[in-house]
Amino acid sequence: MTCASAGPFLATSVRTLTIEGEENLQRFQSSAWAERGFCRLCGSNLFYRVRASDTYEICIGAFDDRDGLVVASEIFIDSKPDGFSFAGDHPRLNEKETLAKYPCWAE
Repeated sequence: MTCASAGPFLATSVRTLTIEGEENLQRFQSSAWAERGFCRLCGSNLFYRVRASDTYEICIGAFDDRDGLVVASEIFIDSKPDGFSFAGDHPRLNEKETLAKYPCWAE
């Protein structure tokens, strides 16, 4: 499995997306089925988009207001560093469970 990000990817899923400053967005097709979006000015990771479903995983740091967001699930928990531990009762999927839920990621 290759690294999808340099650290925890704290994100929320959305089906529609409006971006202020679209001219500053750089898109990169990272696989046959997905693309990533970055800020062209600072290089910040902004989103991960699954092309077939047109679903975006938006980094929560991209939102001006993050109040009310809670951890809903964790994936690839068997690959996380020991120091990363999120509180709460939510689904925690290992690599096998994650790839079963998102089969296109196994390609």
